[in-house]
Amino acid sequence: MKKAIILANGDSPKKSEILYFLKKGYLKIICADGGANSAQKLGIIPDVIIGDLDSITRQNLKLFSGKTEVINYTRQNDTDVEKALKYLISEKYKEVILLGATGDRLDHTICNLGIIIKFFNKIKISVLHKKSFLTAHNSDIKLKTIPKEIISIYGFDDKTKVTSKGLKYPLKNIALPFGKKESTSNVAMGDEIELKIKNGIMFLIRDFNILKRNDLI
Repeated sequence: MKKAIILANGDSPKKSEILYFLKKGYLKIICADGGANSAQKLGIIPDVIIGDLDSITRQNLKLFSGKTEVINYTRQNDTDVEKALKYLISEKYKEVILLGATGDRLDHTICNLGIIIKFFNKIKISVLHKKSFLTAHNSDIKLKTIPKEIISIYGFDDKTKVTSKGLKYPLKNIALPFGKKESTSNVAMGDEIELKIKNGIMFLIRDFNILKRNDLI
């Protein structure tokens, strides 16, 4: 399965995080426009830079020219992250880690989280923000866990419901509509949890350091 990393123009990840995902088989690095500025600071040479190129510095654009494929995609109906995702989908990629998707602009952060839902049926997207690792799900899943691990679950509407097994605070065919109800800081009781999600998408947020340390990604 083809997997990639998208580096967006938000808070820069650590270089060690990029190297970790490369070792995990996410073998292509795509910079969404200004994400290339973060790549330069980290000493990373991306495979592709894509966007309208209004955020990457001229110096960095010149630096990467000849080393990196640069795609000037000026369609303004799409964000640079969407452009990167559409490129990967056209190249038959099935999974992507989104880094730098959050930062000091809340509108960009909300937009990037919404993109996960928008593209859910086309490509699997996970998001890393500092020590938080977000994944999206819409079906029955079993997850390896660490006892007492914190797991938060978020839904978006009244029709999407979840039933859990193995959590300290059980969820029994319950909706978690955004702004009304959530399952923040729930706790895994053992080494596995089960979730049955129906009629929509829910987000799970877990501690990246725990997942990395226990090889759970």
